[in-house]
Order: sequence, then C-alpha cells, then structure tokens
Amino acid sequence: MSHNKKVNADKGVIIDNLLAKVNASPFLLVIDYTGVTVPEFTALRADLAAAGASCMVAKNTFMAKAIAQAGLPDISGHLVGQTAYVTGSSDVCAAAKVINTFAKKSKKAAYKVGILDGAELTPAKIQALGDLPSREVLLATLLGTINGAASALARVIQAYVDKENGGSEEAPAAE
Repeated sequence: MSHNKKVNADKGVIIDNLLAKVNASPFLLVIDYTGVTVPEFTALRADLAAAGASCMVAKNTFMAKAIAQAGLPDISGHLVGQTAYVTGSSDVCAAAKVINTFAKKSKKAAYKVGILDGAELTPAKIQALGDLPSREVLLATLLGTINGAASALARVIQAYVDKENGGSEEAPAAE
C-alpha cells in the first residue's frame, strides 16, 4: 500500500469519527480558542464534561467534510483559524453557559457559529442560550406558576362557596 493511500484512509477514519460525534449531538458549537493556554483548555474541557458536553480540536477541513456529510448547514466559512468544536448529549444551554463563564473569566474563546437541531445559530443566539436559567430553575419557575394559579383558583372557588352560603357560620364540607 502506498503512503498516499494510507494517508487518505487515515483521513477517512478521522472524518468518520467526526461525523459520528456530529450525528450523535443535537448541537455543535464552534469557538475560537486563540490565546487559550493548555491548562485553561483542560479546565474548559473538564467543565464541559461536567455539563454533559465535550470539546475537541480537529482540522477545519475535516470538520467541514463531516458537517457536509451530516447534511447540516454549510458553516465552512466560519471554520478558519484556531477552532474548537463542542458537542453534547442533550443540553446546549449548559454547554453554552460553561463557555460563557469561561469567556468572561479568561477574556478568550469567542463563539464563531453554532448549529442546533439542524439550524445555524449566530454567536449572539448561542450567548443568549448560555444566559438562560438552568433547566431545574425553569422547571421550578413553571411549577411555581402552576401552583400559584391553582391556589388562586381555590381561593376564588372558596369565596364563591362562602358567598353562596350567605356567609353562614357553617363551614363547607371537607373534601
């Protein structure tokens, strides 16, 4: 086997691995990591892993091919320079929150572009996703709203019952 065939086979394996990661993730965040030190990058990767995401560096041309094979939007114009790619199992907001925090602290790592559920995202949209409250906070807020509405409804019903009873001393039957 000649050297060129081996190199092309290696490229194919790398692109296939990138394609598998892109296909397994509902999102792809592309960041510029110019100036990020190795210890900073290691810490960023650890924080992303804790949020269910991973950060990888790949040759931009290889990633462009993987994205094209996945049938995702053509973002190849953004894949230049020092580029890192973030994928994850589910929560794009948690991953964006980690990157937002890292960028604020280090003044490094700017968003280039993103893809969420097959749609292209601008850096501002990715930033906004990271600024959203966590899923737990959103669920607690929703639950509080539902409970508040139920309590208000119960008070209205009780007031109606009290009014219909003519304000008598008799308490309504227990449920």
